[in-house]
Amino acid sequence: MELQRARNHVPALTVALTTVSLALVFGAILGAIPANSLPRAPESFLNAIPHVNAVVSTVAIGTILAGVRFIRRGEVERHRAMMLASLALFVTFLVLYLYRITMEGTTEFGGPETIYRFVYLPTLAVHILLAVVCIPLLYYVLLLATTRPVAELYETSHKRIGRVAATLWLVSFTLGNVVYALLYWLY
Repeated sequence: MELQRARNHVPALTVALTTVSLALVFGAILGAIPANSLPRAPESFLNAIPHVNAVVSTVAIGTILAGVRFIRRGEVERHRAMMLASLALFVTFLVLYLYRITMEGTTEFGGPETIYRFVYLPTLAVHILLAVVCIPLLYYVLLLATTRPVAELYETSHKRIGRVAATLWLVSFTLGNVVYALLYWLY
């Protein structure tokens, strides 16, 4: 019965989940979530988060690409497994990122002003924009996929929106790794 209700309200659920998710993200980034509301992890854990998240992002790029490859071959169950793995990696990334942001704030760019203005900021802006745009698209295709049998998915916009979501997701994860390299390796 609950699945049927969810199935009939995919757009509304997408809006609700997106709203909650973006409120958490922007709440953490803008400092609306007080750091003392969460238990403080050791400094070594906080310092490891960007590096762990770079690995998580890289693995997610691989699982998204594998998911795309599997669906092109008609291997629906393997596609589903890869996309659910990608979602789990995204959630892991986001929880770690938001925790670190809440506890430490944002990381300042330490490179030259010209690189900051013409490389770092545009890359970061596109990464953030794509990440924000991906959230409702991912919720939508996930809700479609989890509330319908596979045969019925072909009658929905899952394939069309899923292609866009996967592409934007890949670019966002890749640009996130570029931002990571600029912040933690090059400068």
